[in-house]
Amino acid sequence: MTMAIIMAADRDVQLYGICGRPMIDYVVEAVSKVSNYHPVLVLSRGGEEIENYLGERVRYAYLEQNLGMIHAIMSARPYLEDKKGFVLTLAGDMPLITGKMLEDMVQFAEEGDYHAVALSTKAGNPVGCEASSICCFDILSLIEALDKLDADNAKANYYFTDLLTALENSGKRIGVYEAEDSGEFIRVTNKIDLARAEKAMRLRINYGHMEKGVTIIDPENTYIGFKVVVGSDTVIYPGNVLEGETIIGEGCILYPNSRIVDSKIGRGTQIQASVILNSQIGEDTTVGPFAYIRPGSIIGNRVRIGDFVEIKNSRIGDESKIAHLAYVGDGIVGKDVTLGCGVIFVNYDGIKKSTTIVEDHAFIGCNTNLVAPVKVGQNAFVAAGSTVTEDVPEGSLAIARSRQINKEGWVEKRKKERR
Repeated sequence: MTMAIIMAADRDVQLYGICGRPMIDYVVEAVSKVSNYHPVLVLSRGGEEIENYLGERVRYAYLEQNLGMIHAIMSARPYLEDKKGFVLTLAGDMPLITGKMLEDMVQFAEEGDYHAVALSTKAGNPVGCEASSICCFDILSLIEALDKLDADNAKANYYFTDLLTALENSGKRIGVYEAEDSGEFIRVTNKIDLARAEKAMRLRINYGHMEKGVTIIDPENTYIGFKVVVGSDTVIYPGNVLEGETIIGEGCILYPNSRIVDSKIGRGTQIQASVILNSQIGEDTTVGPFAYIRPGSIIGNRVRIGDFVEIKNSRIGDESKIAHLAYVGDGIVGKDVTLGCGVIFVNYDGIKKSTTIVEDHAFIGCNTNLVAPVKVGQNAFVAAGSTVTEDVPEGSLAIARSRQINKEGWVEKRKKERR
């Protein structure tokens, strides 16, 4: 049986985000893989924000003041009573710690018949209990040693060395576990540490995707959140930022410098230098460069969304083309529709937003304004430069612009008037 005590007294630090996830989440996940019970999280008073986030995933103990790990263990002692086995102690500001390392440490203690195990690294960088707070104790031996401690020193404090001395004086076996990867033990206490941990976690996430068949051209300059799913045979170029619960299908190509948040991208789709937020893109579609897909948009299969196209809360049917410099807001666009350069869905009248519908196989000429609410029927054509305020029937041609007037000799006449 194994338990875990996490020291998280600095509550602001514990909620620092790393790859889209609060730091404390990584620690809780790691210890949950080895612990038979919900871990005990030791907080200073006022840690309601952490409690609200973690909820019942952990149990809680509280410190009146933060005086180190021994005080944290003492505050969690009620959870240790009547328990047998081992307890892990660690700090909550070590997001790179892995469940595998903790499992190996417990196994080392069990097989070596140790009553306490401290941590060091094979790289020669001693981590040690005081520095990292990662230790493994036999629970009964730990309680016995705690009873022998006192704070009879200048600072009226307890020290890990005193705890280890008490164990040793009682004839307990103390071992040192040498971990392979010292990078797991980065402690985040400031924004510089946070950047180091973020980089290490980002590489861990990226390498995980690469092991599953994703090609990431430059892992150090590709940013993928911990919940993102990427299909095999997808190629990701540098500068891409994938966040939230984004799902990228198989065989996609993400050219440099796109940001995709909480969106689903279908198989074989190519995206270049664009922003996609809370939307869905179908299969074999191309987006960008410099497209902006705003929340609530659903784009079909084999669609072309070109440069400087903005789409908001709209549906675009299969095989439609919006090549460049267009705005589609609150629209429903059918299959095989062409929206020419400069087409605008005028969806807001200053009071409310309305819907524009363009049905299958329609063609909208360049620089057309479709003033919602309005509907363009199937196979209809709208002439370039039109401002459409009334429905266009199926199969019709709409021309909604002033008739051109040519005034011959006007330029020469104007020159004479200026003399």
